[in-house]
Amino acid sequence: MNKTKNLNIDWKLFYKSVFALVIPMALQNLINVGVTATDVIMLGKVGEKVLSGASLAGQVQFIMTLIFYGTTSGATVLTAQYWGKKDTRTIEKILGIGLRTGLTTAVVFAVAALGIPGLLMRIYTSDPVVIAEGVKYLRIVALSYIFMAVTQVYLNIIRSMEKVVIATFIYAVSLGLNIIINAVLIFGMFGFPKLGIAGAAIGTLCARGAETIMVLFYAFLKNKIVRIRLQDMLHIDPVLWKDFLVYALPVVLNELMWGLGSSANTAVIGHLGSAAVAANSVAQVARQLATVVAFGISNAAAIYLGKTIGEKKMEHAKAYAVRFIWLSLLLGGLGGLLILLAAPLARANLALTAQAGSYLSFMFFVMSYFTVAQAFNTTMVIGIFRSGGDTKFGMIMDVSTMWGCSILLGAAAAFIFHAGVPVVYMILMSDELIKIPITIKRYLSYKWLKDVTREREELEGEVV
Repeated sequence: MNKTKNLNIDWKLFYKSVFALVIPMALQNLINVGVTATDVIMLGKVGEKVLSGASLAGQVQFIMTLIFYGTTSGATVLTAQYWGKKDTRTIEKILGIGLRTGLTTAVVFAVAALGIPGLLMRIYTSDPVVIAEGVKYLRIVALSYIFMAVTQVYLNIIRSMEKVVIATFIYAVSLGLNIIINAVLIFGMFGFPKLGIAGAAIGTLCARGAETIMVLFYAFLKNKIVRIRLQDMLHIDPVLWKDFLVYALPVVLNELMWGLGSSANTAVIGHLGSAAVAANSVAQVARQLATVVAFGISNAAAIYLGKTIGEKKMEHAKAYAVRFIWLSLLLGGLGGLLILLAAPLARANLALTAQAGSYLSFMFFVMSYFTVAQAFNTTMVIGIFRSGGDTKFGMIMDVSTMWGCSILLGAAAAFIFHAGVPVVYMILMSDELIKIPITIKRYLSYKWLKDVTREREELEGEVV
């Protein structure tokens, strides 16, 4: 405590600065979850098979967005520290790398969703009705992947420069548009045809297109600090590319393996019946809603600590990290409590079968403690560790705890021992509990605390 006092930290200013980041990012997370929740709530009123089809089709986009998130989170390791050094030209070059990577990824996923939608759906379910509904959804929503690449990469990277309000505005407009189009086309309001799941896909496509238009308007006409340069997308600085691979590639692999693990969980549950799928889709939305603020804390930690490390204030970074940990536990606990309170409301307002409703109550209980553990681990791995360039640790831990423990044991429980849905679900959701002692040990080692920036002389000169 005395060491903290000697740093002369203005904690009121700290909390003010942190929540200036957290609140807009929490709203962004809430809005992004709202897009998914809109589909779940509206399609849940259409029917269980339709809801399951959209939920499972969404796994394709889920994997793709994890690659986007991994790319931009890895880039944030660099951009937040370069922002601390006020080296905006290097940030522009990193943005170019991120956009090129994101667009390449989006094209691959769009081609797959358009060309082999049935094959993709069969990964997650064997129900022919659910597959047919999912194919309808994928063939429309695939085009939105290109829009998402530009929007998510750009907004996530400028977020590391503490530019967070613009993303909140863009996503709020997008959510409003999505809700209106969904309602009109899913249920056939105002004389429009009743399209069901296709209406939800069209609503998502229109919302993503609107996001991209707003992002490009801001990038080229409003943002005077960091610009999108075509030359940075076509000509990549070799030194920065090497740094990007060193710090971003483990994050991309980490997010991809975590996402594939979550997708594998969904696939296991998908083969346990549409009742389990429908209940899980609602439980996952509840978890996402309950963690919007906690995830805002983890992202704020990555930005704030990265900037502090870039300013070479290492002892300050240690002191700030402790406060971020306590905030994550507090907000995770509140999120878990909200899930428990929301369980009866969710069950009463969705058109679920009695079996699906029973599963839903148990899944909400599991999500209540899962949320606390996830808030803590996310702040540690995504916020604290990545802020100092420690990106490999998270990848190794996620692969070992998910694939080596929860998924392996959960699949065995489902397909070898034929355990019931509650037992399988509890095992599949056990990985976050396993991670807690591992992350604590890594944190106390301070191996995560490093300055990863380079001096301008080390980087390639300007391209004419």
